[in-house]
Amino acid sequence: MKTLMSAAVLAAPVVAMAVAAAPSLSHAQDTGVYGTLGYAGSRAEGADTGAVQGRLGAKLTPHFGVEGELSGGVKDDDIDTNGVRSNIEQTHSAAVYGVGFLPVTPNIDLIGRVGYGNTQFKQTLAGVESKFDADSVNYGVGAQYKVDDKNGVRVDYTRQQFRDNDAADANVVSVGYARKF
Repeated sequence: MKTLMSAAVLAAPVVAMAVAAAPSLSHAQDTGVYGTLGYAGSRAEGADTGAVQGRLGAKLTPHFGVEGELSGGVKDDDIDTNGVRSNIEQTHSAAVYGVGFLPVTPNIDLIGRVGYGNTQFKQTLAGVESKFDADSVNYGVGAQYKVDDKNGVRVDYTRQQFRDNDAADANVVSVGYARKF
């Protein structure tokens, strides 16, 4: 978590400059500040969890941007490990990304992203609850369809490769409403 906080502190000036520069970039096609709100389903070693996910980003050029992502768990799952049943839940997650955009049509962008995140989990085994967090390198692809100049739908696949051996790597699929400000 300390590593993620350090990364966020280092990234904050970049995002702040991007947000401040976005209005002056309005002459560039399809740049500016955007946000998404949606649902993310995660699968790791048989555990299917879910979270409400929000993103805030700045598209600095038509092909590059930065974004921050926060999510809070809303769906837990029961898993069996070596005959022992437990419950696992993602309580929250935070990440920062560099994002590449490939405009395919005026209304469709393909998206690639690479970033660093931290996720906290809660596990309940035999009535005993424990929490742990794990840092991850995240990468993925997606697409965004723009309904009009401000509104759209975004779908992503992200792979979370956790650095802590206690956490299984996760495949995350998300869908959400996208809004350009």
